[in-house]
Amino acid sequence: MYPLVKRFFDFVFSLLGFIVISPLFIPIMIANRLTGEGEIFYKQTRVGYKTDRFGILKFATMLKNSPSLKGGTITMRDDPRITPMGKYLRITKLNELPQLLNVIKGDMSFVGPRPLMPKSFSRYTKNVQSKVYDSVPGITGIGSIVFRDEEKMVTEAHEKGIDPENFYDDVIFPYKGQLELWYRENKSFWTDLKILFATAWVIVRPESDLVYTWFKNLPQKKAA
Repeated sequence: MYPLVKRFFDFVFSLLGFIVISPLFIPIMIANRLTGEGEIFYKQTRVGYKTDRFGILKFATMLKNSPSLKGGTITMRDDPRITPMGKYLRITKLNELPQLLNVIKGDMSFVGPRPLMPKSFSRYTKNVQSKVYDSVPGITGIGSIVFRDEEKMVTEAHEKGIDPENFYDDVIFPYKGQLELWYRENKSFWTDLKILFATAWVIVRPESDLVYTWFKNLPQKKAA
């Protein structure tokens, strides 16, 4: 019953949300067209439900050839590949708005494990890989909240002399995998509602640890 109810609410509210916020797309599209390289949208292959691939849609925030430039697939705070408009879109999370179309289509949900690039997905342990996408991936989720400022974390680790690739392998992905498996074991309509509220809360108050107050049985953080 839960998957059917969830899909119903996903479809209805993503469609309504897209209709309501579609006027906001216009200024963003114009700003993107007039800045950076003029790219409006960015489509990228991600791992989805049952590990099937799909194309995630976002507003473009980086130079088109970014993966081939210095830094590769790792993005840090104040990355020179990020466009001026892109920096604002990433901080406010407005670059995620086109994913409403992914939700309408059924590739994504409002809440679920974050869909990763295949290369990033391969960083998970085999156990996590086999289970994490038993749930439809989401625009937000428990991992997205905890790692809401992942770029800042990677940048601070780099400034301490820690290699970003090692930081991902040793700190981010082991913990992110635990969080996503926690969601798999605890998902419910009520959990999803709390995650949605917590997502909105941390956008307004980025330093808040509300998620650990609400979900007291979350896996413990691993220190960097």
